[in-house]
Amino acid sequence: MSQQSFDLIIIGAGPGGYVAAIRAAQLGMKTAIVERAHLGGICLNWGCIPTKALLRSAEVFDLMNEAESFGLSCEKAGFDLQAVVKRSRKIAAQLAGGVKFLLKKHKVTVIDGTARLEKGKGAPQVLVKDKAGKESAYAAKHVILATGARARTIPAAGLAPDGKFIWTAHEAMIPDIMPKSLLVIGSGAIGMEFASFYRSLGAEVTVVEMLERVLPVEDAEISALAQKAFEKRGMTILTGAQVQGVKPGKDTITATIKTRDGKSQAISAERIILAIGIVGNVENLGLEALGVKTDRSHVVVDDYSRTNVPGLYAIGDLTAPPWLAHKASHEGVICVEKIAGLNPHPLDHGNIPGCTYCRPQVASVGLTEAAAKAAGYSVKVGRFPFMGNGKAIALGEPEGLVKTVFDAKTGELLGAHMIGAEVTELIEGYTVARTLESTEVELMETVFPHPTLSEMMHESVLDAFGRVIHI
Repeated sequence: MSQQSFDLIIIGAGPGGYVAAIRAAQLGMKTAIVERAHLGGICLNWGCIPTKALLRSAEVFDLMNEAESFGLSCEKAGFDLQAVVKRSRKIAAQLAGGVKFLLKKHKVTVIDGTARLEKGKGAPQVLVKDKAGKESAYAAKHVILATGARARTIPAAGLAPDGKFIWTAHEAMIPDIMPKSLLVIGSGAIGMEFASFYRSLGAEVTVVEMLERVLPVEDAEISALAQKAFEKRGMTILTGAQVQGVKPGKDTITATIKTRDGKSQAISAERIILAIGIVGNVENLGLEALGVKTDRSHVVVDDYSRTNVPGLYAIGDLTAPPWLAHKASHEGVICVEKIAGLNPHPLDHGNIPGCTYCRPQVASVGLTEAAAKAAGYSVKVGRFPFMGNGKAIALGEPEGLVKTVFDAKTGELLGAHMIGAEVTELIEGYTVARTLESTEVELMETVFPHPTLSEMMHESVLDAFGRVIHI
């Protein structure tokens, strides 16, 4: 075996891995990154970015069908599904190429192949097998695992990709047909984004959620508004329901659903999308032999991404939730800066925003109202509806809500929750406010431009303290 040495080797070139590699190079470390598939990982190639490209096409198509309400005409609006997919894939390829350029610019060594770990003199040794089957050994002072995760499946219940009827997000991004009917299992961000996309293009969509409400991690009030909006768009939503089994037919697949009342219901659809969570990619890495501590397929780490094995770290979806690309990137930076001897602050999970790009969009940061009360806070809650905002009305987007939750005693912004047009862009304002430990005073004194959707953020704060103007 050949042998090369580095200061840092990162396994996985997704948004956690490649960002960590670039930051390490900036800090003067001799850095290598190992990737078995595509630079940019799932996010750039099969997740965050290509799904947003698909959703943008769906949004434009929705607007084409609503042209008359804007005083415009658009006769026989249509779409070419394969052209929509082609645009999505082109965007993904463009960004993956951008990651390759950035790694080259920062002189990061890219190693193509599949990695596994063995015990080393200090940090674990990294063995990489290339596509030809040749294995090479690499040594480093520090090793970061950033291998990500994959869609959870339940083969025993028939809930696994079957090459035709059952899709994960991967297959749903490159569909072989435009399904006339679709069953989405799971109503988290991934499930509702695909439900939204295919509903916009005309599919009859049914969503099955095991928990009591859709988007269950969101504030209950926002979740209820989301379900109402989804049903208004023609989706069927079944909450408190479970899939007991599936039976493929000639052209459709039938799922047996145990509903909230304990009864069974059969639902047939041309395709099923599984969106029932993820499992960490911990297999075949040699973690068991090294004694790396894991919890339900995710590697256990401390505030600086250190595992229980000296010299070995883990970041991103491989570790604890939330499983978000931006969380992975920040973890990577913090981990590398700690390795370099700097003194970074640990990542505050309460300041990680969550965004769902369905229509309507949903975004949040911090504690929900219920969580804040459960934590013992006395709260002040502010709300402002999109209907009260001039820009929202001008955009033709009058449905939505901005909700803020404050500590009644200190004025601390505990959480913010939104549903409506472009809220995934707005939420960062509240995220910055929480990071700066702002109170209602700073937010009230901030000047928001007019006319913008952001004015609703100001009004929601004012409403929490009895000072709202426009409702």
